[in-house]
Amino acid sequence: MTRCGKNIKIRASNGKNVIAKVVDDCDSVNGCDEEPPCRNDIVDGSDAVWHALGLNTEVGVVDVTWSMA
Repeated sequence: MTRCGKNIKIRASNGKNVIAKVVDDCDSVNGCDEEPPCRNDIVDGSDAVWHALGLNTEVGVVDVTWSMA
């Protein structure tokens, strides 16, 4: 199932949330076109998403949770 074009709700550990549109979807469980395959259940967010969540873009990787919006 592709999530492309759909919205997801991303929540950071600081409690802030943002709704973001999925522009690319890699299914690490059933395979994808990338080599090596993407890690399971990750979200790559734009700078705008990081700023909306109050996160430092210099950090690189932070824990977030997400769900379909």
